Amino acid sequence: MKWSFQLGTVAGTEVRIHLTFFILLAFVALQGMSEGRGAAGALDALLFVSAAFVCVLLHEFGHVTAARGYGIRTPDITLLPIGGVARLERMPEKPSQELVVAICGPLVNVAIAVAISTFLGLGMVLNPDFHFEQSGRFWEKLMVWNLMMVAFNLIPAFPMDGGRVLRALLGFVVDYEKATRWAAGLGQGIAIVAGLWMLLTGSFSPVLLLIAFFVFMAAGQEAAAVSQRQVIQGLQAQDAMITDFRTVPEEATLRDVVELLLSGSQHDFPMTDADGSLVGMLSRQGLISALAEHGPYHPARLVVESCDARIPALMDLSQALAELDAASCPALPIFDPLSGRIIGLLTKENIGELLMVRSALRPRG
Repeated sequence: MKWSFQLGTVAGTEVRIHLTFFILLAFVALQGMSEGRGAAGALDALLFVSAAFVCVLLHEFGHVTAARGYGIRTPDITLLPIGGVARLERMPEKPSQELVVAICGPLVNVAIAVAISTFLGLGMVLNPDFHFEQSGRFWEKLMVWNLMMVAFNLIPAFPMDGGRVLRALLGFVVDYEKATRWAAGLGQGIAIVAGLWMLLTGSFSPVLLLIAFFVFMAAGQEAAAVSQRQVIQGLQAQDAMITDFRTVPEEATLRDVVELLLSGSQHDFPMTDADGSLVGMLSRQGLISALAEHGPYHPARLVVESCDARIPALMDLSQALAELDAASCPALPIFDPLSGRIIGLLTKENIGELLMVRSALRPRG
């Protein structure tokens, strides 16, 4: 995820933190100081928020552990001000598997709350005048935080776990795409109702309104992504690649590449050596930046972008699309599995055109 950096790696999963998370820490520290307790109040607030997000991280590793049991890797977890995001390499194939993966996150928070209650003797019944702003009572607040996480995450709306639980349950009776549409529609409906309720009742909260907007957008994106996967199901990378493309030799200058850029609709150019092996990629954006900085007669090989992703022609298209999303290059070369030579280019524009054609040809009703 952009604007995030790595904290470390746990069992093969990168733990990353988004830069906006530090805005949250600054806000929390200022709020702690404003209560009249100065630096001590800021430190107390920061310690609690840090502990709360350790619980968020453990929640995400609950998903990771469950997914790993089904052979699904999780490349990374990113901590955001609104929670954590575990990026699974693929979604579980069966409703029963998705149900287990989705529910294991909240179960971790239940276990943490029960552990705090049991070992510290706090009890699960709270004092009626309890509130988070009061000083002290660290463990009681942490227990309540975990119970609130369970309740919030089980709201049946994407991208919360409750939305995935609902889709898994619907998946037992309807197909995956329809289950996703229904669950996403309910999630968007909940987001709209929550936003209108805040505006009409005067109980406006910028944070809650932001969460409602995020839920609405994420639900729509999930539905669109699943529809896209359904459309390209069974297709391979070679079905969506550009076959009419030009390559650039190592001795080319930026002027030579510009001429190719202006002579057709191709935006990204593979550079190959004398043997036809890939040297790297020249993107349109990189080309224009280099042209402004170095001039037209600068060697193109000095500004070429490395391209480590090797997409075989027979790779499943959904997997190839995931590789394209993760790559820094806007286009990826497709290789012949026998000769190892480039036989095509994979771009999001071409995949989008294929999706439009396939969607137009799908049976109606």
